[in-house]
Amino acid sequence: MTTGTTWKTGRFGTARGPHRLLFGSMYEDSEIELEAFQGKNRVFCIASAGDTPLRLSVRHEVVACDINPVQLAYAKRRAAGGPLQAGDADRVMTIARALMPLVGWRRAVLRSFLALSDVAEQMSFWRRHLDTRRFRTGVDLLMSPFILRLAYSPQLLSVLPSRFGTVLRGRLERGFARHRNASNPYARALLLGETGPPPPPVARRISFVEADAASCLESSRPRHFDAFTLSNILDGAEPAYRTRLARAVQRAASDDAVLVLRSFKEPPEGLSTNQAERDRSMLWGVVDIRSVGTLQDDF
Repeated sequence: MTTGTTWKTGRFGTARGPHRLLFGSMYEDSEIELEAFQGKNRVFCIASAGDTPLRLSVRHEVVACDINPVQLAYAKRRAAGGPLQAGDADRVMTIARALMPLVGWRRAVLRSFLALSDVAEQMSFWRRHLDTRRFRTGVDLLMSPFILRLAYSPQLLSVLPSRFGTVLRGRLERGFARHRNASNPYARALLLGETGPPPPPVARRISFVEADAASCLESSRPRHFDAFTLSNILDGAEPAYRTRLARAVQRAASDDAVLVLRSFKEPPEGLSTNQAERDRSMLWGVVDIRSVGTLQDDF
């Protein structure tokens, strides 16, 4: 059965070839899931770089699924204590950080900014030293369709809002106005590429499954999972796959099951369950947290 999702290629672009490691680290604030899944037992999770399943396995029994065998093998190695590696997304971000001095974002300035813990002071610093005309111009250029098409497939780019550079700058400002930099590991990872220590060793309750999410859920027992976190796997998915996955989630969900779904797109008007501003990674337009019972035949 066709998966109907661009993630099946295991590559960001349109070029054919072997699957690649796309994500070495996840820019998804797992505190969102830890809070939303309190009192839940069995969790279905996208494996990705392994960060979220590792955090969730401290409290929950986790099934970590990924359609990309290279990505899944990496998550398995991390669960066994393996080191971080750079994926394609991490390399793109490394290139972007290398260009930061061109817009005046020197590492000493960024370290001073990241040491702040008062959000009012952060916003003053942001406006005086970081949100400059050079920065705005540079981000708008890097996030332009012409540049993004060099690395990403049309399916992945189709979800991005127009003037994505402007939108992304707005998301960063929203995050700096809400979250204290000094205690935000995602801000340090984003701006400096510095990650914190790995999660402490615990008895991991993670089962790894190589499959697309819909197929995995269709083969599971009905009403088996109490919570689902699906990353942004619907970015780049065909409409038929969205419907198929929604139905698979509904079938596999226990009573009162909870769902977390992210997306780079802007939220549709009236999406009351969107809590993107709470995610300390600051990149997402949608962090939809809802009861599975509210799902229709599509997301």
